[in-house]
Amino acid sequence: MILKPDAAERNLVGSILARIEASGLKIARLEMIRLTPERARKFYHVHEGKPFIDDLVAYMSRGTVVVGALEGEDAITRWRELMGATNPANAAPGTIRKDFAVDIQTNTVHGSDSPASAAEEIPYFFPKPL
Repeated sequence: MILKPDAAERNLVGSILARIEASGLKIARLEMIRLTPERARKFYHVHEGKPFIDDLVAYMSRGTVVVGALEGEDAITRWRELMGATNPANAAPGTIRKDFAVDIQTNTVHGSDSPASAAEEIPYFFPKPL
C-alpha cells in the first residue's frame, strides 16, 4: 500500500492507518519516503505510454509518501474495498477515497490489484523478506 503525497500533505496518515488497523488488517511494514521521478516512473511502469503517466510521476514525486505492506486473510481484496474506487466520485461511502481523495488523480492511496502485482510491488520498497 502507498499513502500518496496528498495524504501526508493534508495530515491524513494517522487517520488512514487507524482505518487500516480498525479493519483488522495488520501493518507488517511501514516507511515514509520521498520518491524521485525516476523511481516513481519505474514503480508505475505498467502505465508507461498512457496520457496520464507524466502527471502521475510528478504527483507521486512531489512529496512524502508512506509505503507499507499489509497482512491478513484476503488482504488485497480487503484493502481495495477499504480504499474504494479509483475515482472518488464512484467510491462507496465510508471508503478512504470517498472520504479523503481530491479527484481521480489525487486519490490519496494505492493498493496492489492482485497477488502478482503485490509480489512485484512489496519487494520494490522492501527488498528484504517480511
